[in-house]
This record gives sequence, C-alpha cells and structure tokens, in this order.
Amino acid sequence: MTNNTLASLVPVSPPTRASPTRTDRAGWIVAIGSGLAMLVAGAPVAAVVQGASWFVHAGAAITVVVAAGMLATRAGVAALVAAQLAAVIVLLTALFTDNGVLGLLPGPAALEEMGTLIAGAGEQIDISPAPVVATAEILFLVTAAFGLVAAATYLAAVSASAPAAAAVPLLTAFAVPAALADELLPWWAIVAPAAGYGVLLIVGGKRRQLPGGAALVSGAIALALLVGVAAGAVGTAGRFDGAAGGGGSSGAIGLNPFTALRGQLTQSPPMELFHVRGLTRPAYLRALTLRDYVPESGFQAGRPEPGVALTGDLPDPSGPGEQTSVMIENIGFLDYWLPLYGLPLDVSGVTPDRWAYDDNSGTAYTSRPRAEQRWQQGALLPTASADQLRAVAGADAPPGYLDTIGVDARVAEVAAQVTATSGTDFDRAIAILDFFTAVDSPFRYSLQTAPGGSDDALVEFLTVGRTGYCEQFASAMAVMLRMVGVPARVAVGFTAGIDTGEFRSVGTADAHAWVEAWFPGIGWTTFDPTPLTDGRTLVPPYVEQAREQAGTGTELPAPEAAPPGAQPASQPPPTPDTPGPIGSDPAGPDLADGFPRWPLALIAILALGVAAPAGRRALDRRRRLATIRAGGPAAAGAAWAELLAESADRGAISQTSDTVRAAARRMVRDHQLDDGAQHALRSVVTAVESSWYGDTHPAPVALDSSVQAVRSGIEAGSPIGLRAKLLPRSVLNRLARRRPGTTPRNDKAAHLRI
Repeated sequence: MTNNTLASLVPVSPPTRASPTRTDRAGWIVAIGSGLAMLVAGAPVAAVVQGASWFVHAGAAITVVVAAGMLATRAGVAALVAAQLAAVIVLLTALFTDNGVLGLLPGPAALEEMGTLIAGAGEQIDISPAPVVATAEILFLVTAAFGLVAAATYLAAVSASAPAAAAVPLLTAFAVPAALADELLPWWAIVAPAAGYGVLLIVGGKRRQLPGGAALVSGAIALALLVGVAAGAVGTAGRFDGAAGGGGSSGAIGLNPFTALRGQLTQSPPMELFHVRGLTRPAYLRALTLRDYVPESGFQAGRPEPGVALTGDLPDPSGPGEQTSVMIENIGFLDYWLPLYGLPLDVSGVTPDRWAYDDNSGTAYTSRPRAEQRWQQGALLPTASADQLRAVAGADAPPGYLDTIGVDARVAEVAAQVTATSGTDFDRAIAILDFFTAVDSPFRYSLQTAPGGSDDALVEFLTVGRTGYCEQFASAMAVMLRMVGVPARVAVGFTAGIDTGEFRSVGTADAHAWVEAWFPGIGWTTFDPTPLTDGRTLVPPYVEQAREQAGTGTELPAPEAAPPGAQPASQPPPTPDTPGPIGSDPAGPDLADGFPRWPLALIAILALGVAAPAGRRALDRRRRLATIRAGGPAAAGAAWAELLAESADRGAISQTSDTVRAAARRMVRDHQLDDGAQHALRSVVTAVESSWYGDTHPAPVALDSSVQAVRSGIEAGSPIGLRAKLLPRSVLNRLARRRPGTTPRNDKAAHLRI
C-alpha cells in the first residue's frame, strides 16, 4: 500500500463495536417484563374461555411481539410497531389458516379465512354464556387481542420508557374479561395483574429506586390478596333476586334461553355436559321453563318466584308417577339453572343455601351462574295414561299459562282447524302434536332456519315456511294449546342423551325445547312437537296409547341427514381421552392431524427472526453491487461501504478517526490480504478518493472487478462460521448505533455507515 498524502482525509470507518451497555440490558429486561406483565394481567380470561389452550395462544402472541420488538428496537418506533404487527399476522396465519403463502404469509384466501373466524367468534360470544368453549374462532380472537395489547404495552413501557403508562393496555386485558365473566372471579384474578404491573414498574425504574419500588409493590400485592380473599371474588355478574328465603319481583333477567340453546346445538364439535346414572327410563332433563309470551318477541325467561331451599323440604308432587334416584355428574355445564328430571322429591350434593326451587315454574335456580360438580336427585317421573289424561278437565293451572294477548288471529284459526274434531284437552294436545310430527306433515326440522318465535314469525312458520328447529315447534304448539284453552309452557333443557351402558351421556347436541301442558290433578305433562330425525325424540307412553287408540300408528319421518352438531344415536358424543373437570380443555381446536400447530408456528417465527439479520446483509450486498455495476457518483461509495461491511462481519475493528487509507491499511493487516487483493484494494481506494474529491468516477467494470478481488481476499484471510453469517456484525453494529439523540458525523459517514 502506498503512503501518498491525500488532501482532506475523511473518517469513514465504522466505530468499534462495543459490548451491550447497561442501558441495552435494562431495555431487554423491560421488554421481557412487559410481556410477562401482559400475560398475568390477562388471567381473568380463564373465567370467560374454557380450558388452558387460550393461555398457550396468548403466550405465543406475546412472545412474538416481544421478540419482534427486541429485534427492531433500534429501527425507530414506526418500524418497531410494523414489525410487531407483522409478527402477529404471521402467527395468526400459521396457526389458523390453511391458505397462507408458504404457510406463514397471509394472502387473500387467508385474510378471508380470518374474516370468517372473526365473524364466528362474534356469533359464539353472542349465543354462548361464559365461559365459552375454546374453539378455533375464540382462540383466534384471543391470540389477536393479546398480540395487539402486548404491542401497545411494549410501546408504552419500552419504546416510550414510561412503564406506568402501560397500565392502560394492561387494564384492558384485565377489565374486559372481568366485565364479561358472569361467574365472580377468584382472588388470584386480582393478585396476578397487580403482581405483573408491579414487576413492570420495578424493572422499568432506576436502580436506586429498586428497594423502595419492590417494597411498595409487595405491599400492593399483599393488599390485593387480602381484598381478594375477603371479597371472595370480583366481577359484574348479571343477577336477579329470589334465592331461597329472598324476595323476588317480576321482570326480565336478561337471559335469552333460545339463543343459548341454538348456540349449543350448532357447537362443533359437540361438548359433553353430564353423566347420568340411575335413570330407569329415558326422560327429558329440564333446566327452565318459559311462561311469558311477548308478541313480536316470543317466549321469554321471567324472574322466578321466591322459592324454597332446594336442599330442604320440597313441595309434594301430585299425580301418578314412578319414583327413581338419579346421580348427575357435571362435566361442563355452568348456568343460573340446575337441570332436574321430572318432579323433584329431594336434591342433595349442591352448595347449601345457594339454590332455590320454584314449584310454579318447576325450576331450580341461583342468583348467579354456578357449576356444581354433581348432585343426587330423587325424582317422580309421571306415568299417567291416555285415559287418565282424557278424564280430567278444567283450567286450574297457575296464572299466566293461558295468556294469548297480542297473538295474531291467524294462529287461533290454525289451532281451531287442527283441533276441530277433538273432544278433550288431551285430544287437542295430540291433534296439535300430530299436526307437526305426523308422517304426512309438511313441517321439517332444520337448524338453518333463522331463530324467531315472535308473532309474525309464528304465523309465517305455521302457514308458509313450516321449517324450523325446536324453538319454533315448541313455541308454536304452546301458543296453539293456549288458543284452544289448554294451559301450556315451553320447557328448555336436554333430551335423554346416549346410553353408554355405564351411564347416559348428555351433551350440547342434546339441547332441546319441548312443550308441557297442564292437566288438573296430574300436573305438567310433556309433549314434543319437534320432528327430529336423529333418534333423540322421546315418545311418552300416553302419546303412543292415544295413537294406537286412534288407529293412526303415527311414526316419525324416516331419518334424513342429521342436523348440524348432532351425533348418530348409536354412538356417544366425542369426549376427551381423559375426562377432566369442568372447564377442561375441549379436544381439537388447536390440532392439525393430531399434532399441535402452535409450536411449529413459533419455531417458524423464531427462525424468521434469526434469519432476518442475514437477510438484511444479503439485501445490502445486492444493492451495493448493483450500484457499483451501474456506475456514476454513488458507485465508489457503495464499493467502499461493501468492503467495510465484509471486514466488519469478520470482527475487524476500525476507529472513528480512521481515514480511507488508514482503514485500508488496517484491512490489509487484519485479514492478511495477499498481493493480488492488496493491489485491488489500492485501486478501490484510488477510485473512492477520485470520486469524492476529484469528481472523477471510476469505470463500473474495473471497480466491480477490484471489489470482488478484495472480497475474495478478505474471505480467504478471515473465514467465518455459521453464527457470524446468521448474525452479521455489520448489520448489528449499524442497529446498535441508532440511538435516540445521535446525529451523523458528516454526510459521507452517514451514507457509508454499516
């Protein structure tokens, strides 16, 4: 290398690469702390989503957000946020869509799938009481929500260096599920978010504030623990009065039982809810009954009457019946209502003083949704015959069960025509039942029919559509019975389920609505007008007797395609391999061909993160070489920048005060360049100085040839391993220098910075 003196030597070499500073380490700690704080602040989600799969998906979203933020933390706020959102989108694409580009990047088809998932999640939230099943739709929503809130937390705590401001997004993660949870939240739902936020404040503070901050946060956590244990829970459950010994009043309780019913029927895959042992014959499992019919709205759930304690002395049932003792084990049911068989004689095993029984409606209820583990019930299953039911007359039913105010006159006309030849209340009930279920009936069962039991919808169902599911059939028969003077109500609960040999398995596919008509001296009597085609309909003995006596031999229609969500009668609904307690994770939503998809997605995202620096280096090299081959004023600068980058990738340390020639001499020494490489480097230095200070630009072919020769010499003298190739120092050094408040040394230094 010659030592010719040049006029104006410019310091253009990169600064010495320093080890991570204490500030850098603190930033990493705050970044990781923001992720942990976000995860624990979302603990109340456990009250609104069943199982533990939501936690895994939330953790995955937070992990990719924190990882993307740490990789892009020196790239500016806009680039950092863009990287985090891109990471969340990649995660969602990999986990929940089948049409992503390379399985990771969202194309039009994948975006359409995401839109469908969002719509499905909204529908499930609308029709399902909390906690909802962790379906793919719900998990998609959880993953996306945690990803977005984690990005906001990171922005406040790390990018803006304001950990206290992270309380706003953390509050969102806590408050939204707390507000949605009907079941009061346990003590740890208070302690976990407080602990997470406290940790974030500590790691984001200054070292001298650490002892005081730790003491303050510890005190706050202890206070939260005391409050949580003393209060028992926190939440905003929708409640109604009227528990045992309490007063009650009329009015709605904000529950749409048909909406919840339809949500259970359409749930896929079906979920097992109960194991029933001791049932002597198939029977309906009643959860609640509906008395009030509101024109243009349909049957509504009203506030129960003040009842007696369910575990105390219950009213004596009337009418003939068969006594039995039933054990009901709860697998996955949480509600205001405790399902019971027939007429309850006694109930034990439930939480004392929490449940009341309203004899008027025949339902057991509590002030907020509960999930009892199991209960024993003594039941009277009615056994009245057709002749006994024909022999009674009158309408001494409790008040309200003959109300038809506001019902369209066309409904009365249909009811009168159907029962024109019937002489007793029982025969009228059988005539209306056969109107819907006879072999030649035009009515068909379908879950695809839009819900609706309102007056106009009822007329359309009876006269035009004639297709619906149990809501329409039960509502129509109950109103028609009232029109002809027979007291009636709609019951909501479950059909008999599947006999497994050891127990009866009752699940969401068994959710159902039917009609109960009042007969003096006998009581509420079951009629099911829904023409189910999957073998789940129960035909009571008195209905069979009436049909035999009439010589009709009415049968159900031949089985057709089973309604969505239904299971074949010969097979029990699917259950997890190992049945778990209430709220255990349902099978399936996270699996693809039996193997979890989320670990693969995490691995892919981490691989992309690791490969990002190497990809950036390859793009920089391609851009610079293209500039060299194009020639012009920028060619010499691009050539010198590329050689500095090759040198930096191999650990060569240059000083900020180095001139072009000083940097070249260091390059020769550090990489032990041979004569050919030294000659080529001399040509590059001459070209750089001529271009910058003499406005004479080199020939592209000659410059490109010299650069390639120097690069080959550097590679031969300083070979590097895989780690250095994946994490090129030229890229990492450049990111490390992008600190807030710094300015370029001069235009050329800024242009050539590696």
